[in-house]
Amino acid sequence: MGVNNKNAQDITQSKGNKKPLQVLHISKKDTQKKSQEIDNEQANSQEEIKKENIAIKPQIIKDDSVKEIEDNNENTKDFDISQQDLNRPFNFSEQNTDIQLERTVDEFDFDESAFLEALNENEPIGATGETISGKVIAIESDGLYVDIGGKAPGYMPKKECGLGVITNFKEKFSIGLEMEVLVIKEQNADGMVTVSARALILRQSWEKVSSSAKNGELINVLINGFNRGGLTCDVDGLRGFIPRSQLEDGQDYQSFVGKTLKAAFLEVNPESRKLVLSEKKASLVSKLTSLELGQLIEGEVLAVKPYGFFIDLGGASGLLHQSSLTNGSIRSLREVFKEGEMIKALISEIDLEKGRIGLNTALLENSAGELIIDKQKVMQEATERALKTKALFNKKEQDK
Repeated sequence: MGVNNKNAQDITQSKGNKKPLQVLHISKKDTQKKSQEIDNEQANSQEEIKKENIAIKPQIIKDDSVKEIEDNNENTKDFDISQQDLNRPFNFSEQNTDIQLERTVDEFDFDESAFLEALNENEPIGATGETISGKVIAIESDGLYVDIGGKAPGYMPKKECGLGVITNFKEKFSIGLEMEVLVIKEQNADGMVTVSARALILRQSWEKVSSSAKNGELINVLINGFNRGGLTCDVDGLRGFIPRSQLEDGQDYQSFVGKTLKAAFLEVNPESRKLVLSEKKASLVSKLTSLELGQLIEGEVLAVKPYGFFIDLGGASGLLHQSSLTNGSIRSLREVFKEGEMIKALISEIDLEKGRIGLNTALLENSAGELIIDKQKVMQEATERALKTKALFNKKEQDK
């Protein structure tokens, strides 16, 4: 129609040779020129049809060569657009269709029990002061390694393996030996903690002596030395001290070295590592243990103090406090008892730890202030009146 054979031949060759895209762009001018000629011919045809009054809509007829050129142009345009799409970020808003992402329960759902379990597995083992059971897994010349269930074993220096000097180190400890240890130093950069059997023994010793002191227990100690102030001794691995003033006979105190003495605890302080004992208090506690609540005793008034009376109980002294003297009102303690006077009183308190005995005379009164009005009668009938109070002290003992 407006395309010569030469151009058609060139187009056929370009199809067979598959020229690069840029060649197709260059041939675009020829394509536009041919398209213009076709449009002119179509316009002339339409004019002729109008003149003949034929109501038929004209159709654009393109030969195969023109269609092939337009198809190539469209492909080239699509390729350019796809290149631009690759160079810019993907935008969901430009898409007409909804994009659905697959999700699985295992990937996103939160499992609290699994999370806590994972935390427990990664939790460091061995805080300072913690007691842990372990097993010996390796022995070196300067210490040993204990498996305590952590990522790394615990290391125990030789000096921390026990009390005193250990001569037969490798004989005393063997591979697989189970033992309890105390963590004395937390994890280092390698995750290893320092543990001690010695520190655990000492801690247990302090707990033991603290309980013994609270209960007023007496112990036998071996004297292993002396200094200017008194004697030294060993108490379950702890260093104890007995002042000279707390000995029954402190004149020749050096002679007690190597001997065993019965002593009571005067002061127990794990924080300052202070352990003080007394032979005299041991004698007092021995007497206190023979006493019981509600028991009627007789003794001499040793001293009158603003707060009460001290009564001699034959080697021990008890305190008759003013609040336990009478149920009546008094102006002065001396109007009731005087120093050197023999009196009777009930034992109302026994503190073995402090070595104290509390006394009471108010419970012997049949009426308030009777002790002030008729002291002699109260003292004479004290034995019978004490029987009435026995049930009261029995109940007090059961409530402890």
